[in-house]
Amino acid sequence: MPGTLSPLATKYFPVGIPLYNMLPLLQLGSLPSLPALLVGLLAIAVVLLVGRLVMKVAWRLVIIAIIAVAVLWILGMLGFQVI
Repeated sequence: MPGTLSPLATKYFPVGIPLYNMLPLLQLGSLPSLPALLVGLLAIAVVLLVGRLVMKVAWRLVIIAIIAVAVLWILGMLGFQVI
């Protein structure tokens, strides 16, 4: 019914969102064609692969930074003025 407030919306949102405004968010529609689905899955795979490579480099940089700071700290404790 248009204009009725959802009990969930009035409980969790102080303004109260009418239920008919939320219906487009709940409708899924039909599945895309198989080639479109395949292209979407390949795009996700590429994003994950690139993210994996970036994280591999990032971890190496973090490890190198930890080692560099530890060496500078130890040299500072031994009395060498490095920085």
